Amino acid sequence: MLPETVAAAFPLPDEAQWRSAVDKVLKGADFEKRLVSRSADGIRIAPLYPAASGALRPVRAAAGRWLVAARLDHPSPAAARDLALADLEGGAETLVLSFAGARAARDYGLVAEDVAALDAALDGVMLDLIRLRLDPAPAGERNAGLIAELIARRDLDPAKVGVDFGLDPIGMLASHGALPATWPELGRNLAALIGDLRGRGFSGPFLTVDSRPYHEAGASEAQELGAAMATAVAYLRALEAGGMALDLARDAISFTLVADTDEFMTVAKFRAARLLWERVQQACGLEAKPMALHAETAWRSLTRRDPYVNQLRATIAGFSAGVGGADSLTVLPFTAALGLPDAFARRVARNTQLILLEEANLWRVADPAAGAGGFEALTQALCEQGWSKLQDLEREAANGLPGMVAALANGHVQQGLARQRALRAKAIATRREPITGTSEFPHLGEGAVEVLAVAPVVRSKPESSREAGAEAIASETMLTLEALPSVRLAEDFEALRDEAEAAAVQLGKRPTVFLATLGPIADFTARAGFARNLFEAGGLAAPGHDGFPGTAGTDLAALVAAFEASGAKLACLCGSDAGYASEAVAAAQALRAKGATVWLAGRPGDLEGALNQAGVSAFIFAGCDVIETLRSAHAIAAA
Repeated sequence: MLPETVAAAFPLPDEAQWRSAVDKVLKGADFEKRLVSRSADGIRIAPLYPAASGALRPVRAAAGRWLVAARLDHPSPAAARDLALADLEGGAETLVLSFAGARAARDYGLVAEDVAALDAALDGVMLDLIRLRLDPAPAGERNAGLIAELIARRDLDPAKVGVDFGLDPIGMLASHGALPATWPELGRNLAALIGDLRGRGFSGPFLTVDSRPYHEAGASEAQELGAAMATAVAYLRALEAGGMALDLARDAISFTLVADTDEFMTVAKFRAARLLWERVQQACGLEAKPMALHAETAWRSLTRRDPYVNQLRATIAGFSAGVGGADSLTVLPFTAALGLPDAFARRVARNTQLILLEEANLWRVADPAAGAGGFEALTQALCEQGWSKLQDLEREAANGLPGMVAALANGHVQQGLARQRALRAKAIATRREPITGTSEFPHLGEGAVEVLAVAPVVRSKPESSREAGAEAIASETMLTLEALPSVRLAEDFEALRDEAEAAAVQLGKRPTVFLATLGPIADFTARAGFARNLFEAGGLAAPGHDGFPGTAGTDLAALVAAFEASGAKLACLCGSDAGYASEAVAAAQALRAKGATVWLAGRPGDLEGALNQAGVSAFIFAGCDVIETLRSAHAIAAA
């Protein structure tokens, strides 16, 4: 007899049934260790979540397109103009002006000391049809003044020109290590400048809360959110103390957050940022308005090696920012870590967004993650941890300095980021956090990519925002501190690759590790592949071969002869556990007799003592510190 209802005919499995099926596959292995991970903040990330309970609560009120942003960062105004026009003609709607001296300009940046140079850089750009964003820079007030002067020079109505002026003195303190005035004076200056710009007809935003310096210094999601909210609170207080109404102070602020390669955490971070800002406004007695949120893909995730993989990273990050609710987005070109990107790399970055918008139609839903149990749980956890970080920073307030400034001045922020940076560095070194194309699946035969032949802009010292205005700041009024470092995750591996290539020039060939394989192909393939991947991550060649089969196991004479012919100084035994038990000691002794330094792929277990006596001096295995291992290998292979 057929079931009476559809539900009876097609019953949904419940969590208990799912867990029972999972336990059968795990065969007694620990569920938490195998299937549950933790974020950088220790947030539990489960393999399965129940549907979110309660009413659906999107963090954005309505669907809408985000604006495609392209960077204007070429030092030459004429060249910058040509690249900008190509970007705008190709679908960009926002130009991000990154002046020389801005940290985000990465040693390049537009050189425009006067309005004539800026006019040349934006020649042909219809400023009333696009939006402009200014990257925070030490000369922020001067740059804002140049924009205002240019708008007046072109006789445009400021109310019809969308400009985010990008003033961020706390971000400059974090990234450049100096605050150009006492905090009370700075607040008064900001309030006066914003009042002046508003008086000219500009609607802003004028201040931006830029989380990129903290992200590049190693911040976790909660640390980034906490720093952003603490900075925003400091600006609200400073502007209010400078005589500005609190609601106008709130309207003067925008945010720039980083979109990284962890899709789930990035979406949750962007959603949490909106909720946190809403809560801050409510705590200030304001009726909450939506956050003005710009996103940029992560600088720290870019690699110089196999840079085409950066396109995949940018796609994940861009997708996550779009789903998370960014109002505008800059995708860093895939060659940005190598130099100033050319028109092709800029076009790929631009088209990454256009495909997500026009073909994937991500913008048509206000909050695609709303109601999804996993995203809601992660968003809630980040809200709680981000708020806790905000409170932690607020408690640092002292001597008239707001919490965020005081926490930078006394090293609290730097210490917290250093701890997080060290944890991530360990995860990178042990490949628990792999970098595709760099620490995993390296490509030693990669071809060169094109970047523009432009020398970095050398500035003897960064201008303070006041120097560009009227008078230099007296040194006794400045707050100086340890600037936050900007660290890409791949740098240690890239340094090893560079070292290997330098050695190759000196030796006439790439330093090589000989894979001393034991037994038939089926026995050594897995460990030989693991060893090759590990050594090549450091730029060392580890050629594969079909092994050295003999009538009874491995032909050790053939193996030793192949080692001598390779010219290598380091040999790595690769085989099965059974093969190690029967042949590794003899193979190690034979290789040592020919002058080899012998390592072994895998954990030695009970054989360690015998292998050490036979001459095996190191073991490589999943979870070992690959950076330190490769440094040792370099010292042997390139000696």
